[in-house]
Amino acid sequence: MKQNIKLFIVALLGGFISLTLYNTLISPEKEQVNQTETQAVNHFPVYTNNSKLVAAESAVDFTTAAEATVNAVVHVTNTSVGVQQDPLAQLFFGQGYGGREYKKVGTGSGVLISPDGYIITNNHVIDNATDLEIVLNNKERYKAELIGTDKATDIALLKIDAQDLHYITFGDSDATKIGEWALAVGNPYNLTSTVTAGIISAKGRDLGGNNRIESYIQTDAAVNPGNSGGALVNTRGELIGINTAISSQTGSFVGYSFAVPSNIAKRVVEDLMENGMVKRAVLGVSIDAEKDVNGVYVSDVSKDTGADKAGIEKGDVITKVNNVAIHKFADLVGQLTAKRPGEEVIVTVDRDGSEKTLKVKLSEINDLITEAFGIQFGTLSDAHKKKLEVNGGLLVKKINNNDLQKLGIRPGYVILSINNINVDALSDVDKVKSMVKSSEKINKLVVVNLNGTKETFSRGW
Repeated sequence: MKQNIKLFIVALLGGFISLTLYNTLISPEKEQVNQTETQAVNHFPVYTNNSKLVAAESAVDFTTAAEATVNAVVHVTNTSVGVQQDPLAQLFFGQGYGGREYKKVGTGSGVLISPDGYIITNNHVIDNATDLEIVLNNKERYKAELIGTDKATDIALLKIDAQDLHYITFGDSDATKIGEWALAVGNPYNLTSTVTAGIISAKGRDLGGNNRIESYIQTDAAVNPGNSGGALVNTRGELIGINTAISSQTGSFVGYSFAVPSNIAKRVVEDLMENGMVKRAVLGVSIDAEKDVNGVYVSDVSKDTGADKAGIEKGDVITKVNNVAIHKFADLVGQLTAKRPGEEVIVTVDRDGSEKTLKVKLSEINDLITEAFGIQFGTLSDAHKKKLEVNGGLLVKKINNNDLQKLGIRPGYVILSINNINVDALSDVDKVKSMVKSSEKINKLVVVNLNGTKETFSRGW
């Protein structure tokens, strides 16, 4: 009996010791492993974001904008008449003999901006057309009437006889931001209803050459031949630009495209609807684009203009117009092109380090005597252009430049280009003035003389 009691006590003691050793040595290790596993599941380092959550929150839905615009962008087909010359016939019989007429067909895009059939497109899409046809997204076809064109901004307005059409409303192109998503909608390569997406890469872009609005919206949304005249819209489906040009050495899209801002296009369309022509507004100042300033440098102020009456002075630096920052000449042109003569704008200038805010009533450019390089310029009537067989140019009304007088240039001559820059409107003179300080820097002139003959003068006279 005593032996059994001893064995029981020994067994009990052994179990107690084993349990104690287990709790002390083994159980904490297991608990530590469990805690480590829990931390591995729940812990995020401070420099790491939950990328899935961020992606979900920032995802942009293009479907709403695409659905709102694709039925309002149309296919524009223009037919014009060309003449194929016969060099052999001209050799024997003279200029004008042996020509054979043929039809040329071009295509582009357009944007319906009203339910009753007003369509905005590019001037170069319909230029010289004898017949215009519009094809809607549902394949319905209409003959189009040309309401008006503006070569300077490359905008044209068409009209079709229809009702209850899908259309796009204008957005505020000034409110767009670099990096904002944009959709290009058009008909490249006759592929109807094509939508591409990209971001706004730059604003106030000056393409140089003969592009006169100098304030394009640049985007990397793919635009190709046939997209011209189509829509650039924001993610809400609002029209922020008319696709106009691409930057390419091949003629096809390679990275960037350019659109006329909607604020400019809207103002042009309103003028075409009301007046059949575009009235241009100016401050009444000359700009020196070569001055290295944070804004644009005023090199001269025309008398009795809005700028003169408001108190803008030579030497002022224009930094803002209507609280929109002005960094370069293109920014100023963009703001003025979107305004009408008679409108008032708030101009902020830096005068010797002191900021001044002035209210300027814009003048109409045709009300001004536009003079530069000792030449007083005037506009050409359509009849005069037809008589001279030219598409553009400015009339020499008065000339005070001795060097040019020695060349034989007289009042009545038509100047087609200065330094390879076409001058088709009085506003073009301001652009040339900003690039050429004086007549000494005129290197090339192309003119039409009083006999209707084209002449070219290069530096060396």
